[in-house]
Amino acid sequence: MKSDANEQLGQNRSAAVIVASTSAAAGEAEDKTGPILVEWFRGFGYACPDPIVVGDGDPVRDAIASLLRDTPPGFIVTTGGTGLNPDDQTPQVTAEFIDFEVPGVMHALWARGLTSTPSAVMSRGLAGVTGQTFIVNLPGSRGGVRDGILVLTPLLPHIQEQIEDVHGHGAR
Repeated sequence: MKSDANEQLGQNRSAAVIVASTSAAAGEAEDKTGPILVEWFRGFGYACPDPIVVGDGDPVRDAIASLLRDTPPGFIVTTGGTGLNPDDQTPQVTAEFIDFEVPGVMHALWARGLTSTPSAVMSRGLAGVTGQTFIVNLPGSRGGVRDGILVLTPLLPHIQEQIEDVHGHGAR
């Protein structure tokens, strides 16, 4: 998937992946979604460290706040914590940071997920912008992450240009 155009897109740009999984954070389960997202970002030339694996709720809040504090990345993707279980808090925590939502992205993610499973609509994820950072919540399943990548890949350059306030639709 890597090409010169892909490398150029991510040049001097960064991304971060947060895995909201209490069991993975405790070492009781393996994180199988974070590495997929990191590899995807790196394939586009983004500087993307290894996933930040934390429990849901306050640890997700702390991870987002830390990423936004110093040199915020252009993208933050979370995986996990979007379901209906009482401890799934990622959307509520994400909402605290978002300046404005981008609901069309979530609609596209749900539509793509529905091609695989009816439970896709149970994901309560959010997508939105804070400053010059785009944040999106993906489900904690590998299938949900793969669907997310399929939806986000063609949007990545346009989102990047818009959050950087580049005008001229595809001017780069």
